[in-house]
Amino acid sequence: MISALNKLPDGTIELTITIPLKRVKTSYDEVLKKQAAKVEIKGFRKGKAPQKLVEQKIGKNALYEEVLKTLIPQVYTETVKEQNIKPILNPQIKVVSLQEGKDWQIKALTCELPEVKLGDYRVEIKKQLAPGKIWTPDKEKQTNKLTREDKIAQIFKVLAGNIQIKLPEILVEQEVNRMFSRLIDQTNQLGLTVEQYLTSTGKTNQQLRDEYRQQAEETLKLELILVQIAEKEKVTVTEAEVEKMIEAVPDEKVRIGLKAPDQQIYIRQLLRKRKVIDNLLKI
Repeated sequence: MISALNKLPDGTIELTITIPLKRVKTSYDEVLKKQAAKVEIKGFRKGKAPQKLVEQKIGKNALYEEVLKTLIPQVYTETVKEQNIKPILNPQIKVVSLQEGKDWQIKALTCELPEVKLGDYRVEIKKQLAPGKIWTPDKEKQTNKLTREDKIAQIFKVLAGNIQIKLPEILVEQEVNRMFSRLIDQTNQLGLTVEQYLTSTGKTNQQLRDEYRQQAEETLKLELILVQIAEKEKVTVTEAEVEKMIEAVPDEKVRIGLKAPDQQIYIRQLLRKRKVIDNLLKI
C-alpha cells in the first residue's frame, strides 16, 4: 500500500491511498468465498456451488462493493499509523479509481486538533472582570453584581475575542451537517418537513445553513479553547466523579444507558469542561 499526505491551508488533511492490485484480488477472493458459503444455487447444496457460478449470480459489481467496504477501514487505519497523524473525526472518502485489473486509489479527508495559541488568557479575563461597570446584553452592570451566567458569558467573550484558531473546513461542515440532522429529527417529530419549517420562519435553506455555520464556528472555537486550557492546566476527572454524576440521575433506565463507554466519555468531557469554567471564574 502506498499513501501520501497533503495538508490543506485550512488544516484539512487529504490522504491519497493506493491499494495494490494484489491486495484487491486477495480481498475479492475472500469476499467471494464468504458469499459462496451463503448463496443457494439450484442443483447444488447450500455453500457447495462453484465460485464461478456464485460470482455470476451475485455480480462482480456487488462483490467489488463489498471488497471496498472491507478494504477502506483497513487501509485508512494503516495509513493513519503510517503517516503518524491523530484524526479527530471520521474521514470523508472519495473514490479516485476502481478499475478492474489495476491498483485502486481513494482519497480520505480528515483533520487533527487545530493549533490553539492561548496567550495570556488569564490576564485578559482578569481585566474584563475587574471591578467597575461591564456591558451585558441586558444593560450595564456592576461587575461585583454579575451572576454566574453573566461572568461565564464575559469569559467566553474574552476567550473568543483574544484567541485565534484556524478551523478546518471539514470540521465546520461536519458540525453544520450534525445541526441539520438534528433539525430534521425535530421537524419529523412535529410532523413537519424541513421545507415547511423554512417557510414558517421565512428563511431559505442557504440562510439557515449560513446561520448554522456561524454557530458551528463559534461553538467549535470555544470548545477547542476550553480543551486546550484543560490540557494546559492539567484538569482531570476521576472515575469516582463520573460515577457520582451517573448515580445522581433519578431514572434507572437512563442511569444504565449512561454507563455505556461512549456515554461515560461524554460525561467525562462535560465534567472536565465544568472544572475549567469553575477555574476561570476564580481568576
